[in-house]
Amino acid sequence: MKFLVTGATGKLGSKVVETILKTVPASQLAVSVRDPEKAEGLRSRGVEVRQGDFDRPESLDAAFAGIERLLIISADGDNETRIRQHTNAVAAAERAGVKFIAYTSLANATESKNLMAPPHVATEAAIIKTGIPYTILRNNWYLENEIGSIQGALAGAPWVTSAGDGKVGWALQQDYAEAAAAVLVGTEHENKVYELSGQPLTQEELVLALGGVLGKEIPVQQVNDETYAEIMKGIGLPDFVIPIVVGIQESIRNGSLDVESNDFEKVLGRPVTPINEALKQIVTEISKS
Repeated sequence: MKFLVTGATGKLGSKVVETILKTVPASQLAVSVRDPEKAEGLRSRGVEVRQGDFDRPESLDAAFAGIERLLIISADGDNETRIRQHTNAVAAAERAGVKFIAYTSLANATESKNLMAPPHVATEAAIIKTGIPYTILRNNWYLENEIGSIQGALAGAPWVTSAGDGKVGWALQQDYAEAAAAVLVGTEHENKVYELSGQPLTQEELVLALGGVLGKEIPVQQVNDETYAEIMKGIGLPDFVIPIVVGIQESIRNGSLDVESNDFEKVLGRPVTPINEALKQIVTEISKS
């Protein structure tokens, strides 16, 4: 059995690979990366490193050759780019005769009004159309996405948001990584869609939990989208990023990440890491850096 993980040098991908290597011999694992030099550490441990570029379909034919079970980790970029890249990857998997595809999607993707949903809707449809057995991992929000705000709170700044009472199913990247690894190397997940979500919380509830971890009260500053954009620009975010972060706040406000699910427990055989413990881990990591 040969497994392959795309995007294996990224933040999520590297965690998935490390989790797989706890139970699978390195000789059974291959990774597809755009820059093989970044994966030299994996190669030295016996993992097969293949060059694969989602923008160069011919490179994916070689990268996916002889692979039975494939994990496609969603790429970065704008929606149009991601749709093209993901479609290339799915088509290459079909040409290579891959027997199973797992894909990291977005919470409630096909019903979502989240600005990031379109590439995931397109990719899910492309995978299902192939007829290849699949598992769709609909990841909610990474708690690590809030590191900037957590760092601000540590420095005494208020928690600024325009998300209102919208809820988010935050969970640690490690939990998402372990779920992806379990699905890739397991055999009981075929043709399933998993909504991987922590307990949905409002911004206030998350900040209350963070305050408990830090032992101090953190003020929450609810603003409108225009003010949020101005504040984000004021802290140095590039102009092209501002509409994205504002759009995320709007998506949260509109309930796109408010997903109640116990699918983490189904996949992992344990509950998702509780939010207090997850925040402790993030704070510890920040303090080390």
